Amino acid sequence: MMQTDIRELNERIRLESSFIELLTKEMDKVIVGQKHMTESLLIGLLSNGHILLEGVPGLAKTLAITSLSKAIDSKFSRIQFTPDLLPADLIGTLIYSQKNEDFQIKKGPVFANFVLADEINRSPAKVQSALLESMQERQVTIGDETFKLPDPFLVMATQNPIEQEGTYPLPEAQVDRFMLKVVISYPKQDEEILILRQNINNTFAVIDAVVKPQDIIRAREVVREVYMDEKIEKYITDIVFASRYPEKYNLKKLEGFIAFGGSPRASISLAMAAKAYAFIKRRGYVIPEDIRAVAHDVLRHRIGLTYEAEAENMTSEDIINDILNTVEVP
Repeated sequence: MMQTDIRELNERIRLESSFIELLTKEMDKVIVGQKHMTESLLIGLLSNGHILLEGVPGLAKTLAITSLSKAIDSKFSRIQFTPDLLPADLIGTLIYSQKNEDFQIKKGPVFANFVLADEINRSPAKVQSALLESMQERQVTIGDETFKLPDPFLVMATQNPIEQEGTYPLPEAQVDRFMLKVVISYPKQDEEILILRQNINNTFAVIDAVVKPQDIIRAREVVREVYMDEKIEKYITDIVFASRYPEKYNLKKLEGFIAFGGSPRASISLAMAAKAYAFIKRRGYVIPEDIRAVAHDVLRHRIGLTYEAEAENMTSEDIINDILNTVEVP
């Protein structure tokens, strides 16, 4: 790509991404800290992927996605997953109308731009797969009719890492459907003092709708145009291949720890997330730092660990760190 083309593209993306600042400003009104979570939501939104959030209760997970949907002037729905939830509670069902003497379709809460699937691991596989199907296909079949889901459509599923009793963990193959798995931690002490004050004084800012759903759809097209050099493409595939064949990348020590590595979905997600990250940083091209910034969220749920790894207290985070520290950076 010519230097002038890059310069033009850079300038265009700087203009096109100006709304990111507006969105972030709105979210910062109500969310203290948790920058990484906010950034991940934007990455998912811009690259048309879904997000799995893991964190203890009370870390503003619900607040983050409601704030984002308000700022984008779009429809939001929250589904609390429970063991007795049925797929029909999620996607909708046919209801018999005596007045019209026929069945009418009642759409479920999945028909929204932003869907919060709260504690997804509380529901049985049948319900989980109904949600995952709508995530993948972007459509839902009720009776013999198929309905397209609204666009943009973003699912943020949360799971609570502390209680494992009475939960139905998502199978590895299904977790792969999530573009990012984001682990969030407690706020810093000064941030928590702010949160405390806001809640005690009941001083919550009102979020204004600053962006339209159409703006997001247009921005996604622009994100795809972010320039990615062949060297960066090779870097992405090197990272993913190192998770499959560590011995080929001087990582023989990881050989017994990895049950399976990232799928081609991991490479695609790394590329898309890095482009979205560059866009958020208002840059028209991807640099290796972008890949490193999103690598943990894209890969942490895509690397399977062996019993040996668990016995050695080796986590997928450790494996990703080793890979990033060993694979040659372009």
